Amino acid sequence: MPVSSPVPALSQLAQRMREIEPTRADPPQRWSEVYRGVSSWVDGAVLRAVLRRHLAELDPRHAEALAARSRETTTHFAWCLRDHADEPFTFWLHEYKPRHEWRPGYADSVHNHRYHFCTVILRGGYRHERYTTTTDADTGLITGVRLTARTECVAGDSGFLVAQDFHRIPRAQDGTMTFLVKSRPVRRWSLSWDPTTGTGHRHVPVEARLGELTGLL
Repeated sequence: MPVSSPVPALSQLAQRMREIEPTRADPPQRWSEVYRGVSSWVDGAVLRAVLRRHLAELDPRHAEALAARSRETTTHFAWCLRDHADEPFTFWLHEYKPRHEWRPGYADSVHNHRYHFCTVILRGGYRHERYTTTTDADTGLITGVRLTARTECVAGDSGFLVAQDFHRIPRAQDGTMTFLVKSRPVRRWSLSWDPTTGTGHRHVPVEARLGELTGLL
């Protein structure tokens, strides 16, 4: 079972999210209401102080549970701060790696997500790009992309994306950190497109393949 987060501020935001009550069945437009609720609560300087104190005061049991929920990607570390099964969202802290340590294939690819999310930059900044995509009728994979917007985002900036939005972060300042509120997955997989090779990929989470595992043995 997830270990409850002792952070009062996160508990306050969790309660606000319960009042908004986003669900998997909600249309994407509903997530803009979630974003308004989050952005009205989040103050970057205060949030950084709360999270810094929380991480410094974690006892070994809570620290182990947080680490077990978290993961490393090719471009950043994704720390799962709160994940309660009875809540329709999760809270995350993304710690971007120094640019020279990035490997191709994650934030710097053109991609969407299986979930909707809100984000605020706590420190640093990054270039954020939005795209429209074309897909192959047979494979469903991305075959081409078109840049529609490019923004240089800095600490304090915030926004949200829904699962069908495609975006890219081609570069981030060293030390960049972001706070995210994610919905539960609304899609079985996500898609990406490598701008260097022009290759499309489908990303299926490992837990979704468990039912197929026995048949493959």
